[in-house]
Amino acid sequence: MRRAMDDRGPLCVGIDPHAALLSAWGLGDDVAGLERFARTVVEALADRVAVLKPQSAFFERFGSRGIAVLERAVADARAAGTLVLMDAKRGDIGSTMAAYAETYLDPAAPLYSDAVTVSPYLGYGSLRPALDLARATGTGVFVLALTSNPEGAEVQHAVRADGSSVAATMLDHLRAENADAAPMGSFGAVVGATLAGGPAAAGATPLSSSNAGQALAINGPLLAPGIGAQGATAADLPKVFGTAVRDVVPNVSRGVLRHGPDVSALRAAAARFADEVREAVDAG
Repeated sequence: MRRAMDDRGPLCVGIDPHAALLSAWGLGDDVAGLERFARTVVEALADRVAVLKPQSAFFERFGSRGIAVLERAVADARAAGTLVLMDAKRGDIGSTMAAYAETYLDPAAPLYSDAVTVSPYLGYGSLRPALDLARATGTGVFVLALTSNPEGAEVQHAVRADGSSVAATMLDHLRAENADAAPMGSFGAVVGATLAGGPAAAGATPLSSSNAGQALAINGPLLAPGIGAQGATAADLPKVFGTAVRDVVPNVSRGVLRHGPDVSALRAAAARFADEVREAVDAG
């Protein structure tokens, strides 16, 4: 991940073919429109951004034909040199979690990706099959910690008996997973870029540049959704992440995708966001 961020800039672009966006592109809300959308995004961006993040749900809703489109998009994107982060947010226990892990992190699987998002709210230990397989295959896992949706606070900001928040506990686990990794571990956290001024990982302390670096330093990548349509900007990144800002991979979806289906416009939009992120990180 660090190499991709250094070489191509720290930017992740979503592949989110929801119905409204397909319509805005002049495409039908069908498998043909889905395929055209996915191929266009991959063509435009896979050879220049660090990470592409397909949202699995938007493909799954078309059944097996939609999954086939997703398989092709993943393979083509990886062949072009970008990292693929499958946004599936899987979370379960035992053999079921192991099956989810094999779906996305087994090199022999049709949906083999460089990393997958997972939900730890059946207990961090329930993620062990995915964590172990990622370590064995050299892939990555991004664990939901402090998400950009307001509803997440009722779980993530809850305080445990020992005084630490649930989110802080997840970050502590990831810090342990990444111990001694260099230059960066493969176990990341999802932390919303919209959290400037909101509760921090540690209890209810406001998230500011003075404490964020310590709270969020997990020696691993920090996926930051929320830039663009959700209201955050690249300039907010140092406020949210403090000294950990250089480990941040901001995710932009609608802010880039709304410029399609023109390939040149998609590339220009991604380049603008990447430049804004570099400027913010350097300033921070």
